[in-house]
Amino acid sequence: MSSRGQDDTTIENGGDGTHVHTYDLRGVHFRYGRPSGLDGGWVLRDVTLQVQPGEMLGIVGPNGSGKTSLLKLLAKLAAPQSGDITLFGRHLAGLSQEETAQTIAFVPQEHAQLFPFTVAETVLMGRFPHRQRSRWSFGFGWEDQDDCHAAAQAMATMDITHLAERLVTDLSGGERQRTMIARALAQKPRLLLLDEPTAFLDLQHQLDICSVLRRLRDEQELTVVIVSHDLNLASQYCTRIVMLKDGRIAAIGTPSEVLSVETLRDVYGCTVLIDAHPESGLPRITLPGPSLPVHV
Repeated sequence: MSSRGQDDTTIENGGDGTHVHTYDLRGVHFRYGRPSGLDGGWVLRDVTLQVQPGEMLGIVGPNGSGKTSLLKLLAKLAAPQSGDITLFGRHLAGLSQEETAQTIAFVPQEHAQLFPFTVAETVLMGRFPHRQRSRWSFGFGWEDQDDCHAAAQAMATMDITHLAERLVTDLSGGERQRTMIARALAQKPRLLLLDEPTAFLDLQHQLDICSVLRRLRDEQELTVVIVSHDLNLASQYCTRIVMLKDGRIAAIGTPSEVLSVETLRDVYGCTVLIDAHPESGLPRITLPGPSLPVHV
């Protein structure tokens, strides 16, 4: 059963019982800076898709296909030049920064850690969008018991409670990534956006993070959107996959619908082997042996 309040249910159902998508993108075009060249320098072109509440959506594609740019649009870190994006039926462009931060948590691929905060302090920062404003606080001493409890709960979820007093600058790559995800979870978001959350991690940490994300989706009805280069992880953990090529959607659907030899050949320009995973039955991608041609 959902733990969301009456107001959240009204927003999701549009107030009249009709279903409202988590995200609804219509004809989105995006570029950085001014137009360049005959094609206008578009990074994303005519992107139309819907994200459903409680799903785990994977965004995949070759380098330069627009994956991270699409995630930034969803996080409202960038704005499209044309087209429209709605969040639970409301125009994303019209939401305040505070409303956005209370609803969406974004975990980037790279984390600039300039100051030696402890893990506990870093995770607690995720509560800042929910602070009670006071003209005398000036941003200091804003946390209360609920904030501390949420931060402690997030650290427990990511299994980093024992690192609470460690400096983030002293952590390994895997520990730092778990800390950043814990900070995002402390926001108590309804949407979690992650850019390559398993990059640079060993196999065990990759599996741990993916398992935690799927459990959060199942237990808390959290909508999760992940950018990933790992097609096998996307296949096994995502309910749907969006595959981009040159800024356009090349394929969208379940892993079984998207991950085919023909589609991967068209999008990535190489031939791979695909069979069914022996446990899940979902597509499993294998690189060909050295005796077989790779490029087409």
